[in-house]
Amino acid sequence: MDLITNPQIWIALATLTALEIVLGIDNVVFISILADKLPPEQRDRARRIGLVLAMLMRIVLLFSLSWVIQLTEPWFVVLGEAISGRDLVLLLGGLFLLAKSTHEIHTSLEGAEGGTSTRVRPTFRSVIIQIILLDIVFSLDSVITAVGMVDEIAVMVVAVLIATAVMFTFARPISEFVSRHPTVKVLALSFLILIGAMLVGQGLDQNIPKGYIYFAMAFSVGVEMLNLRMRAKSKPVALHSPYEAEQKRLP
Repeated sequence: MDLITNPQIWIALATLTALEIVLGIDNVVFISILADKLPPEQRDRARRIGLVLAMLMRIVLLFSLSWVIQLTEPWFVVLGEAISGRDLVLLLGGLFLLAKSTHEIHTSLEGAEGGTSTRVRPTFRSVIIQIILLDIVFSLDSVITAVGMVDEIAVMVVAVLIATAVMFTFARPISEFVSRHPTVKVLALSFLILIGAMLVGQGLDQNIPKGYIYFAMAFSVGVEMLNLRMRAKSKPVALHSPYEAEQKRLP
């Protein structure tokens, strides 16, 4: 009852929920871009599985706080820099996000049209594995941030559940909007490069205020919304779609 009647708890819940939603947007965008590689009938399922896995990972980590705290302890030293388990996860995850986002931009702009005729089509399993890898990184960062804000695990879990429900509601509209507007897709991939660079910096113990990152992203989105409004009647640029191109040739 103390948790329910304490106004400080409600303020903490609202703040943490808002933070979880902001951190979850990155996850939703990446999941949506990966899901677009699959046939249309599998995309919703991939998005749902990705979001459910992200939620479960966050909750499991919240109930394993003693292990999470141990990840902040130094494991080894490289060139005078102490590296903890958290640093290693963020560093590897950031590098993966940088490489994957750069590859996706290249494929969309300069990749071979209908490339699946000569390459193996991404399978549902491979897409889910990539989603899991990034879910681990985003979940660890989210949980460590939550621990620094709130002491009550129950509040953290409720915040994660509310944020997941919001992401479930908007995952498909966000995915469809990004797919319809090629410039937004490239901008979203650029954001993921920015997030990857931030994760690498955090892994190397370089404090990069997230407020600056998200302000830059919000400003860019605002500019792009104005551009879309001004170009509402013009035909958008067609990005290379090697997977859809092959599907269109099928009888």
